[in-house]
This record gives sequence, structure tokens and C-alpha cells, in this order.
Amino acid sequence: MKNNILFVREHKFLSWDVSYQAMHDFTENRHNYTPDEIWLLEHPSIFTTGQSLIKEKNFKNIKNIPVTQSDRGGKITYHGPGQQIVYFLLNLKRINLNIRQLVSLLENTIISTLLYFDIKSVSKINAPGVYIKKKKICSIGLKIRKGYSMHGLSLNVKMDLSPFSFINPCGYNGLKMTQISDFNNTVTMQDIQPILIRNFLSLAKLCYKKTYWLPFER
Repeated sequence: MKNNILFVREHKFLSWDVSYQAMHDFTENRHNYTPDEIWLLEHPSIFTTGQSLIKEKNFKNIKNIPVTQSDRGGKITYHGPGQQIVYFLLNLKRINLNIRQLVSLLENTIISTLLYFDIKSVSKINAPGVYIKKKKICSIGLKIRKGYSMHGLSLNVKMDLSPFSFINPCGYNGLKMTQISDFNNTVTMQDIQPILIRNFLSLAKLCYKKTYWLPFER
């Protein structure tokens, strides 16, 4: 790797708009020697729509929760307090991954992380994300720009799931959602974060010389 440093940044209750702009600014300004970053965030309540959502559905607000257009893949999903957002800002060429491999890597990272807390989960063919039986616990949406990944995943930890009932999550009619607290009520996002990062690096076989945990900066 030309630059074998990874920055992991954490911020609680950062608005989606601010993180979206920061992610784009970071990607536009980075170059081959820019270290990769992983952002661990939590957003106030918001629905986001992806590029594959039918364009005729021009949402404004749903049950007084704002709806905004994103440039990630996928359809519509909900973000809110108690959900772990993880953005992966990676140089895919440098780490030798394509988008399908990255999706699979993220799914396996979550499956391994949940198993650490004695929660069994699976991925599904042609339905990106992680599931426990027929319910979804983790959604994945990515964008690749100039060989760099943007966006990432959302893992339901301990949150109000009712806003998901106002939509067809990820475009699937009747899909039910679940969360970690349904199986283990003591697990916090602070418990999950180091395990998730460790599993991601192990499964990806990435040998970053240094991993720095830093506060989020705009």
C-alpha cells in the first residue's frame, strides 16, 4: 500500500447533510497518497433515497421526518438515533477491491461482529445487507467515484424502529427490521465500534501500519 495509515473518526449526532457534504469534500480533494478513513456516526431522524428509487416518487416529508436524496446505491431507508452509521472512504484500487467485493466484505464484517455478541445473522443473494431470519438488521449503500468508495452501512443497535413501517425499506415491500437490542439489550455502540473495525481489517486482510482513532472534523 502506498499509504498504510487508517484514520477512524467518530461523531455522535452529526446531521446527515453535514456528513454528506464532508464526505464529498474529502473524496473530491483526496489523491493516491491520502490515507483511507472510516467514519463512525449517528444521525438525527431522516429518510434518504438512493439512486435506484423510482424517480416519479418525489418525497418531501414522511410523518414529519425529512426526506433527502442521496447519491448512494439502493432505494429508501431510515436513519435515526441508536443506529450505527459507518462510512467507508477507501481507495479501492490501493486495497484491491471492487464494489461487489466491498459489499460482501461489509456484510461479513457485520455478520462477524454480531456473532461476537452471540447473535447469528446471514447475508442474502441479490439483497444486500444482513438479516436475522426474515428481518433486516443492517443496510448497505455505496457509491464509487474516481475509484474511491463513499457511504457505507447502517446497523440498527437500539433505536425506534417504527419509522421503517412508513416505507418499504430498501424497496422491499413488507420487509421487517430488527436491531441488536432485540437480542442483547446491554450492547452499546461503543461496545460495537472496536469489534467492527477489527473485524473489517481482519476480513479485508488489510495491513495498515497505523490505525488512529480521531474526532470527526469537517
